[in-house]
Amino acid sequence: MNDLIREIENADSIAITGHINPDGDCIGSTLGMYNYITSNYPGKKVQVYLQEFPDVFMFLNGASEVKHETDDEIYDLFMSLDCGDPDRFTPFAQYFETAKRTLCIDHHISNKGFGDVCYVEPQACSAAEAIFKLLDEDKINQPCAEALYMGIVHDTGVFKHSNTTRSAMTIAGILIEKGARPSFVIDETFYKKTLTQNKLLGYALLGMKQFANGKIAHTLLTFEDFEKFGASKMDTDGIVDQLRLTSGTEVAFFMYQSGENEYKISLRANNIVNVSEIACSHGGGGHVKAAGCNIKGDPDKIVAEIVAEIEKQLV
Repeated sequence: MNDLIREIENADSIAITGHINPDGDCIGSTLGMYNYITSNYPGKKVQVYLQEFPDVFMFLNGASEVKHETDDEIYDLFMSLDCGDPDRFTPFAQYFETAKRTLCIDHHISNKGFGDVCYVEPQACSAAEAIFKLLDEDKINQPCAEALYMGIVHDTGVFKHSNTTRSAMTIAGILIEKGARPSFVIDETFYKKTLTQNKLLGYALLGMKQFANGKIAHTLLTFEDFEKFGASKMDTDGIVDQLRLTSGTEVAFFMYQSGENEYKISLRANNIVNVSEIACSHGGGGHVKAAGCNIKGDPDKIVAEIVAEIEKQLV
């Protein structure tokens, strides 16, 4: 806490970012930190930089102020939140390179440490939990609390994943006392789906394939599939988790086309497989039970390679 507060107090301008393809924890963590700093240090310039994210997160205070493109600003302090590696915030790496001071707060087990100040807590259920432990609890206001609560909700799968701990539940309770709205946050950002999202989910499940006697579940979406439903990558939330819930599944992996011969891969495991090892071997990262990476190449060959790597751990 002292290191974080010292860095904030010594900086007049602060840039905050998270990983590419920001999820609920990434968005909640960055906006939680944004609201904490702006409410307690009103004289400082604070800017969050993230790639575009779904409109369902726009209720969070500060979400409309997030920049999705780079500019020429140079900051006193650059904060990387929920990033296991500098490659994970590549679109905004220029701020890391030009800032006077850099700081990393994360919970990914694959994080080897980077920045002038680095705090990584793999035992934390989410980056939001790790951040909460560094803040002065008495100075957390409602907007900060709600953002951090959302981060915990998303990375624990609404408190049902194996990373749900007593600590996570206790912190969530404190954040509720500070004004976070459980039903609203969970329904609006986790369960509620648009018609487009439901159609895309249904189509993805129709195309599901199984390997290793049903222990591996996989599906793929291409640019043509997105165009067919008027959808985008922001409509893919929940697909990999639905694959994981298929009876008999040990590992689910969902692929979608992200560029010319390039695919984004999300991996989820139920029990014995460490998907972080697989993601890291392809330049990605994450957790033992949830990880991701980007791979270029022929999709059929990518599927065969990932299946083979999972099968090695299933033996």
